[in-house]
Amino acid sequence: MSPVQVQAGAGTLQIAGLVPLSTCDWPGRLVATIFLQGCPWQCTYCHNPGLIDPRLPGVVPWEQVTDLLSRRRGLLDGLVFSGGEPTRQGGLGAAMQQVRDAGFGVGLHTGGAYPRRLEAVLPLVDWVGLDIKAPADLYPAITGVASSATPAFRSLRVVQEAGVPVQVRTTVDPTVLDEDAVRRLGEQLARDGVHDHVLQEVRSAGTRPEYAAALADLAAGSAGAPTRGAAQGLVE
Repeated sequence: MSPVQVQAGAGTLQIAGLVPLSTCDWPGRLVATIFLQGCPWQCTYCHNPGLIDPRLPGVVPWEQVTDLLSRRRGLLDGLVFSGGEPTRQGGLGAAMQQVRDAGFGVGLHTGGAYPRRLEAVLPLVDWVGLDIKAPADLYPAITGVASSATPAFRSLRVVQEAGVPVQVRTTVDPTVLDEDAVRRLGEQLARDGVHDHVLQEVRSAGTRPEYAAALADLAAGSAGAPTRGAAQGLVE
């Protein structure tokens, strides 16, 4: 197998971070993971808000990623493109093609903000971790964007129609989602044919100070715990 070579386009990726070995970013696989800069949403529980600003340049050159893959043939199963929102970046397809040509699997973490861009790269993807954050009516309280549910659920349909294995993940934000909301979402996803839906516990590490404080208030049973409206205000 020939050494990994940089192709035009892949080098434009704004890469904010590289994890050389992960056992949890693609279930059942040993992978490296890269985190791409930029996201159109401002989710309440975002544990790395420094990745949101699309204007920030990358700090990891693509050549560093390809060098890692070249040195870890036979040790890594693949590379996961995470973020931020990876489908925001125009060099994503070229980078994925390069990874596949080098003999590695391609995983993708996405919130589904750009269903057309997602559809374009899906032929290069072996597995998708798709965040479906809430029932449609509560999406704005999570993302801070009124219309965000529409592309997210459209992206789910796109992945299903493409036949790419997908795990749907929901981070349960207790400032927005109560038991009824979680139940409604689970029932909706089941009706939509989702067979792998994972609920994730929210964590305060790396979140904005005001959100961490809101979680602390809830944990303490504070009478001042935020309402859904207050939670939405956290991300504006």
